[in-house]
Amino acid sequence: MITATFNSASGGTELVQLEPGVSIMKAAILNGVGNIVGECGGQAMCATCHVIVRPEYRGQLPPIGEDEDEMLDCAATARTEGSRLGCQLKAGEHFSAIAVDLPETQ
Repeated sequence: MITATFNSASGGTELVQLEPGVSIMKAAILNGVGNIVGECGGQAMCATCHVIVRPEYRGQLPPIGEDEDEMLDCAATARTEGSRLGCQLKAGEHFSAIAVDLPETQ
């Protein structure tokens, strides 16, 4: 199993087990992690699954694609160096463990 750690803006932490191929966004929604909306269903068209990947996990991720880059500019919370769309990060393909911070709003 692959583990994702979600850190809320209020200081809470939730650990979620993911199957290979499952995105951060889908895992958060299926496990009731707060503050991940995933309005577009994972098509990189809404930025409602904005997460901030912790520095120690960023090096294992693929580069940000053009669509993801554009959507992050539209996120409700200003993007940072570690900003990514959770729908674009898939367990097993991009990471074997990951920790992300959740913005206050989506």
